[in-house]
Amino acid sequence: MKPITLLQPAKIEFGTGCMNRFTEDYLSLGYKKLFILTTPPVKPLAQPYLHTLKEAGVQTEIYDQVVAEPTVSGFYEILEQARSFGADSVIGIGGGSVLDTAKLIAALINSDQRVEDIFGTGLLKGRSCWMALVPTTAGTGSEVSPNSILLDETEKLKKGIVSPFLVADVAYVDPALTVTVPARITAETGMDALTHCIEAYTNKFAHPVIDMYALEGIRLIAGNLLRAVKAGNDIAAREALLLGSLYGGLCLGPVNTAAVHALSYPLGGEFHISHGLANAILLPSVMRFNRPSDIRKFAKIALACGAAQGADDNETAENGVAHITRLSLECGIPTRLSEIGIPENAVDRMTEAGMKVTRLLKNNPREFTPEDARKIYQELF
Repeated sequence: MKPITLLQPAKIEFGTGCMNRFTEDYLSLGYKKLFILTTPPVKPLAQPYLHTLKEAGVQTEIYDQVVAEPTVSGFYEILEQARSFGADSVIGIGGGSVLDTAKLIAALINSDQRVEDIFGTGLLKGRSCWMALVPTTAGTGSEVSPNSILLDETEKLKKGIVSPFLVADVAYVDPALTVTVPARITAETGMDALTHCIEAYTNKFAHPVIDMYALEGIRLIAGNLLRAVKAGNDIAAREALLLGSLYGGLCLGPVNTAAVHALSYPLGGEFHISHGLANAILLPSVMRFNRPSDIRKFAKIALACGAAQGADDNETAENGVAHITRLSLECGIPTRLSEIGIPENAVDRMTEAGMKVTRLLKNNPREFTPEDARKIYQELF
């Protein structure tokens, strides 16, 4: 069995109501200047904790305008505010964009490195600022991963940063914070989490340690996503989704994703399509392309999703792809690029941009050529 390294927060709190432990934990550490990143819909969820901190003498500064596709230029505006405040600690409370941004703020607030210098793997020198992450969507798994994504406006392409220094000191993973997420966002972020698990399980660098997380994540997400979309206050479904998302996040560091994510980046970079929606549309086509690499694994994915067993592994695997396509439709997710405003004349541009994401394409279980990418994009019109 090949060696593998798992990176995760020193402390993970999981469970409904676990965020209530945050203020006591934070005050015990002795920090005095907390910089908070969030968004307007999520900000009210943070207010009770902030009130307690202020009463204890902690200064807080809130930045609540993190956008869905954070850019390099936008990141520097936030970094300047955090530096001016003199933060000694950072917390991100929100979806993946908030958590990814919080990681980079904590990493670079006391650093002479620029974000452009650290795109890629292992280029960040260190992090001296304490950081906590609190997800409010069941999607990216960013709270437990060493990854962060920003949109490079100059190339109209989302780029990744991977470093052990981007792993949080503590993650509070509280399903109660996800019950107000709208149905559309629940569906899209859930499909993102499902894609993490599927791509990790079928990855060229897949590993038995990660297979365990990936398969259970697939089972939890596929079995509970529609329930959470239809009834947002179904706490059992929310708990299962968030746990599945966390498992997907644990897959990202040691194994990561592959062609689905690589092909989705141009949709977000040029057309600002949400990451989860892009993944959901691309996932069935890329699964069919990759299926010959290990038909047994794709059959196991199908069964974990709840698809019917076929006469052989090939039929079972195809049932799995059909099951995931049907799940997307039932959750209200479009299945074609033409349905979300992507023009067909963008195929060549998207192909060129997607093929630049070699950090992920190298993980794909089948070799991926520009013609393969072009064909997948084309068939989705």
